Parts: sequence; structure tokens; C-alpha cells
Amino acid sequence: MKHVKGMTLLEVIVALAVFAIAAVSITKSLSEQMANMPILEARTLAQWVADNQLVDTRLEAQTPPFGKKEGRVELAGKEWYWRREVVKTADDNFRMIRISVSEDERYQRIAAQVSSYVLKTE
Repeated sequence: MKHVKGMTLLEVIVALAVFAIAAVSITKSLSEQMANMPILEARTLAQWVADNQLVDTRLEAQTPPFGKKEGRVELAGKEWYWRREVVKTADDNFRMIRISVSEDERYQRIAAQVSSYVLKTE
């Protein structure tokens, strides 16, 4: 009786099936990641706008007044709309600042939001 070395046809078919399933999974994963790239880019840019507005607010000589202030800024060739809310806290010496950033001026979809506290200056 001869013993043939090598793979049988069944083993080859099973190996190809495993490879095909893995290849399809990797392709699907990559396509989903590529589809999310514009969303991630927009969120990153919006976060930068929010951080910049928060820094600008904290660098002001006077403590920001209570209430809302809105504006717009251009970053990376795109218009971004920001809203700053200054809120009273339990401690009268502190104020909470919340910056919201959106791609549209109606703020229907907030792309980024940051909050911080500032010490009240005289």
C-alpha cells in the first residue's frame, strides 16, 4: 500500500473556505473604517474648535458673564459654529463654561462639547 504525502482535495477546500471567510471579514472591517473616516475627521476638527474657544475664554482678562454667546470660525476650510454657555455653580467663586460646536448654525447636531470651570476674578 502506498502512502502519498500531501494534502487531500478536502483539506484544500477547507483551507480555501477558511481563507475566504477571513478575507471577507477583513474587507468588511476595512470598508467600515474607511466609511467612518469623514465622521472622525469632523469630530476631531470640532473638538479643536471647542478647545480653542475654551482657551480663548480662559485667557480673557475679565470673568465671562453668565449667559450664552455664539460665533463662528473657519478651520480646515470649513465653517464651524460654536456656542459658549457660562453657568452659575454652587460656589460663587467659580463658573462653569460649556462650549458646544456644530457644523450648522441651528446646532441640531453637536459635533463636540467641552466643559471647564474658571475662578471668578474681581
